[in-house]
Amino acid sequence: MKIVLINPPHTAIGSRMPREHLPPLGLLSVGGPLLDAGFDVQLLDAEFGPMSLTEIVDETQHRRPDVVMIGHSGSSSAHATVVDLCRRLKLALPEIQIVYGGVHPTYHWDEILADCPDIDFIIRGEGEQTCLSFMQSLSLGLPLDDVAGIAWRRDGQVVANPAAAMIRNLDDYRVGWELIDHSRYSYWGGKRAVVVQFSRGCPYLCNYCGQRGFWTQWRHRDPVKLAAELARLHRENGVELINFADELPTGSRKAWTAFLEALIAENVPLLLVGSTRASDIVRDADILHLYRKAGVIRFLLGIESYDEATLKAIRKGGSTREDQQAIQLLRQHGIVSMATYVVGFQEETDRDYWNSLRHLLQYDPDQIQLLYVTPHRWTPFYQSAEHRRVIQTDTRRWDYKHQILETPKVPAWRVFLWFKMIEVILQARPKAIARVLFHRDGDYRHAMRWYTRIGRRVWFHEVAEFLFQTRLKKNGPTLREFLGQTLEDREYALSKHSPQPMLRNSGAPHVS
Repeated sequence: MKIVLINPPHTAIGSRMPREHLPPLGLLSVGGPLLDAGFDVQLLDAEFGPMSLTEIVDETQHRRPDVVMIGHSGSSSAHATVVDLCRRLKLALPEIQIVYGGVHPTYHWDEILADCPDIDFIIRGEGEQTCLSFMQSLSLGLPLDDVAGIAWRRDGQVVANPAAAMIRNLDDYRVGWELIDHSRYSYWGGKRAVVVQFSRGCPYLCNYCGQRGFWTQWRHRDPVKLAAELARLHRENGVELINFADELPTGSRKAWTAFLEALIAENVPLLLVGSTRASDIVRDADILHLYRKAGVIRFLLGIESYDEATLKAIRKGGSTREDQQAIQLLRQHGIVSMATYVVGFQEETDRDYWNSLRHLLQYDPDQIQLLYVTPHRWTPFYQSAEHRRVIQTDTRRWDYKHQILETPKVPAWRVFLWFKMIEVILQARPKAIARVLFHRDGDYRHAMRWYTRIGRRVWFHEVAEFLFQTRLKKNGPTLREFLGQTLEDREYALSKHSPQPMLRNSGAPHVS
């Protein structure tokens, strides 16, 4: 059977960086096991261009697949685009089976299947084994009732099979790197780049996080095997930069240290960027030299808020003291710190924004990324915000870069003004400019200059968009009226138990 994996275009400005594009790791992770089982698998990455929906349909018709699998890393904000694309695909190719996976469809499976007749199957949770078992059953004409982790229609009724078991050993499934032309993918100023995962999950309880429950439990890959894989990607495919998609790659000091030492031993000139918690940086103060020697050039730190009460309310589990200490430690070791700061957790006032600016200046991060809180129905935060009014009803803009929830005490235009002013002040302050121009480390200077160029472009784009394209509701519906009741009881997507799968990866029939 022939399978086309489609990465649909996204509306976010971050997907539109000229000559900078990262490969879709989720689809490649699904593709590897399917290739190994003998399926004919191709990737159609519609982020290039980006392709219009008409162009995607035309290209899919040309490839004539039996099955189309669709997924996107920004699955909630891409969902409206996916629905439209599926409708067009079914009109052009009514015989194909359309399979939809990712975080958003994992939690909204019943609503999607009820409302979108063009989507045939939904993969819930991790896709490697579930997609493999599903495709083996489909190709052999076997019943689908025993394929854990899928939702579908049986006799016209929407049903969901039991949740798939969590993958215990992440090294059991390989990434299908051969599905991409590495020369097309670059990041960080034209450096050939890939996205990888050292780990999945996070043990912390941040109540707004849309990823924590999806992975259910923290796990990591074999440190030595991953280091060898990254070294091979450099030697054979010219990869220069590794972008970690983990929520918490440093979750185990022992495992992370083993990975750093193994990568250093491989002696390849890679740059590593990712996200982690400030507390892990403080914990690892004595081994940060290994971070830099292995190639770590930037870590994104989730600062979230200056207010200890807010951090407690959202169950962040950190402290402002650790945040500032982590930024200082990274700088001492030549690693760029990017502080992410989220507005909208509370119904803020102008004084709150002023205090945010003051505290961010005190933290003195190298780079800043401001975000708006974006409510997901499967998170505990959603229920606490159900009463708040929605001012942005276009879900394609629910991408953390657009204000979604009303702030009654501050009109949206002034929230936006604060947002953009804080960004300018943080990025244009003398300390930041000096690091761009004069830092002694060339990789550090490159990182600062690249982000400054990208940030300037995005900043002006977002200002123009707000002034000329954004349409906000003055008296919008409450969050519950707009989306419905909480889905918090579905937060943990995978079973921690390991029932015997119907068809295992090893010894599976070879099909085509």
